[in-house]
Formats: sequence, structure tokens, C-alpha cells
Amino acid sequence: MSVGIGARSDEDTRNDVLAELKWEPVLDSTRIEVTVEDGVATLNGAVSSYVQKLVAERGTQRVSGVRAVHNNLEVRLPPVAERTDEDLTKAVKHALEWDVLVPTERIEVLVLESCVTLTGDVEWEYQRSAAEIALRRLAGVRAINNRIHISPSIHASQDEIRGAIQKALIRNVETDASQITMDVAGSHVTLRGSVRHWSEREEAERIAWSAPGVNSVFNDITVLPQGAM
Repeated sequence: MSVGIGARSDEDTRNDVLAELKWEPVLDSTRIEVTVEDGVATLNGAVSSYVQKLVAERGTQRVSGVRAVHNNLEVRLPPVAERTDEDLTKAVKHALEWDVLVPTERIEVLVLESCVTLTGDVEWEYQRSAAEIALRRLAGVRAINNRIHISPSIHASQDEIRGAIQKALIRNVETDASQITMDVAGSHVTLRGSVRHWSEREEAERIAWSAPGVNSVFNDITVLPQGAM
């Protein structure tokens, strides 16, 4: 891969990812292998909990030069963290019941071989996300499949959705609205454009999900390497 003046090589990015993972106190970075190709980082190896897998991905996203992350880390639970599916099901339901943002009466839980699947219908994305977040740190969880569907009770026209999102992007200090475009088809929103940081990409998606009437968002925003914008 050729590297322009001021640009970062994949090797530089890989070294920074390794340093960032080593910096995370909850991770044993010696069990994680990192490769980077054209700014796309791939994580292989093993971690001892589901939340560690997410921490590793999040840490990788923070590194300058990373455009995308493929997280292939395997969760290998230590014996002390293993739970039966029956016990884990009870713990999952209890965690959901104690989260004020989760409409538990609208969510169903299935646990199979320590993998949790959530189904049901909620009105807002924040409710869907809250259900998953409530479970990430539970001992015994190997994976979470969030299949909760968004069924908004509020109906809005395409122009109303587009206008509301655009205004929110403009007034938000964390997003550069001039670099983000959107397509709205019914209640589905597609985001495109380019940003400098993962945090800006995620904030744009959060804003789109917050618009009344939206039931799906596809985030196609690209994170450009440092110096490319």
C-alpha cells in the first residue's frame, strides 16, 4: 500500500491499535491479534467476556487511521463465569426489569448456549439499545442478538423526517452537517458522507434515530483517515 505525505501507514495504525488495546485495563491484549489493511482493522483471538469484546472494538475505533473494524474475537468464558441457560435467562429478565428505559412487557428473551436473543417491538431506538446495553456486563453472556423491531407510534412525512434530522445535525456541536447527506424513503433513513471520527459517525446515527417516525437507519458514513478531509 502506497502512503502519501502526511498519511499514516497501515503499520503505524496497527501499532497504535495494539498500544490502545494494551492501554485498556480490562483487556488482556496478549490474546488479541490485529491486522490492518487500507485502514480496515481486523481483530482475532479471544477474550473472557462479551463486554471485553466490545471494549476491544471500541478502543480500535478510537485510533486515528482506522476506517472500519472487523471484530472476530471469540468469547471464551472462564469456568467461574459460566452459567446455565436457565440461570442466565433469569438474570437477563431481571436486568431488563430493573432498567427504566426498557419496556420489558414488549420484549421476549431466548437464551441458547449462553447466547442471548432479544425479540419484540418497541417505539424508539433508544429502548432497543437500552435493552442490549443492560445485558452487556452480565456474567455468562457469550453474545447478544438484538432483533427487537422499531414500530413508531408517531407518523411523519419524508419531508418532516428529513427536515428534523437536518436541523438537529446543524445545531449539534459534534457533527458537521455539511459533510453528511441523507436519503429518506418512507420511514427509512440512509446516511452518507464522510467524517473525521467514529464519534461523529455514531452521533449522526443517534440523531437520525431520534427523529419521530423513523423505524430504520442505515449508516453509510465513511470515516476518513487523518489529513484526508
